[in-house]
Amino acid sequence: MAQLLCRNVALGYEGKAVVRDLNFEVNSGDYLCIVGENGSGKSTLMKALLHLKAPLSGEIYMGDGLEADGIGYLPQQTIVQRDFPASVQEIVLSGCLNRCGRRPFYGKKEKALAREHMERLGIAHLAKRCYRELSGGQQQRVLLARALCATRYMLLLDEPVAGLDPVAMQEMYDLLERLNHKEKITIIMVSHDIRAAVSYADHILHISEEPLFFGTKEEYIQSEIGKAYLSVTGGERHV
Repeated sequence: MAQLLCRNVALGYEGKAVVRDLNFEVNSGDYLCIVGENGSGKSTLMKALLHLKAPLSGEIYMGDGLEADGIGYLPQQTIVQRDFPASVQEIVLSGCLNRCGRRPFYGKKEKALAREHMERLGIAHLAKRCYRELSGGQQQRVLLARALCATRYMLLLDEPVAGLDPVAMQEMYDLLERLNHKEKITIIMVSHDIRAAVSYADHILHISEEPLFFGTKEEYIQSEIGKAYLSVTGGERHV
């Protein structure tokens, strides 16, 4: 069974649909990029997948042991969040909250998990540093480590490279590729970077009022909507 299955989903605001007839599925180990113009409903879809917003119609199913509170989520950062006065270790540990149950404190297991993910992402030496003192790329690694503490299965990422310099952007893409290919973590990523989407993802969901596309990246490259968007952005990125 698919980890996520959306059938005839409509999303919108105040009862008015932004996107209709949304049908797609995400299987274990997939790397799905969600693309589309501003205001097309990409971030709204993320909220619906996290059960933070109900669809106007249709159904979103979860299977293969996946639950909404077991998804690691990396949202878009705001200026306020970038200036958050907490240590790296404290922020990464906060990803373990759902694992604590009713315990009002973090145990050895949670602290060990936080250390493990900081080491995986090369930020263990920053554990005691204040988050707001870090570079943009370092901050995104901290938030990714936090998201990994919340999941064994799936990461949802909303524009994870927005505002990063080219080097930090490439490092983030490389990290996500490694997590997907080597550690088999399912990735769903909202992105404005069509070229990166067709380079790294294996499936593309293009959201727009009309038309909609869901399929493999190879199918997307050959589709009318894929050709149109790739011609505007300069073609496929080779990595």
